[in-house]
Amino acid sequence: MYTRLCAMLSKLSLQIAVAGLIVVIYCVLAQVFGRYVLNNTPTWAEQTALLVILYVALLGTAVGVRDAGHIGLDSFLVILPARVRERIELLIHALLITFGGIMAYFGTKLAIAQWNIPIEALGLPDGTRYVPLALCGALMVLFSIEHIIATLKGTEVEPAWH
Repeated sequence: MYTRLCAMLSKLSLQIAVAGLIVVIYCVLAQVFGRYVLNNTPTWAEQTALLVILYVALLGTAVGVRDAGHIGLDSFLVILPARVRERIELLIHALLITFGGIMAYFGTKLAIAQWNIPIEALGLPDGTRYVPLALCGALMVLFSIEHIIATLKGTEVEPAWH
C-alpha cells in the first residue's frame, strides 16, 4: 500500500512537472511575442515562468530520487559484495531522508515567513516560491523510506514512468 501511494505521488509529481513545462513554454512564447512583436513585454510572463520552473525542477528532483535517477556511483557499487552494497544503499537513503527533512523544514519556514509579501506581477504570495522546496523535501523523505523498505525486503522500486 505504501508503494502504491509513493507511485501515485511520483506519477502525479511527474504530470505536474510536465504540465509546468508546457506553462513555461507558453510564458516564454508570450514574453518573446510581447517584446518583439508588440514592443510591450507582459510583466506576468517572466515571473510566472520563474515560479513554475521552481515547481518543475523540484518535483522532478523528487521523482528522480524515487526512480533512482539521482547522482550515484553505480559503477563503484557494482564491484562491491552484495552485503556491502546493500549497506551503502541504506546509508545513501538515510542521508537523503536527512537532506529531504531539512529541505522540507526550512522550505516550510521560508514559505511561512514570506507568505505576506506579494509577488507584484502575479498577485501571489512570495511564499509560493518556497512551497516546492518543502514539497520536494517531503517527497524525498517518503521515497527514500520506500527505497529502504524495498532494500530490506530484497525488492526494487519500480520507476513512476513505467
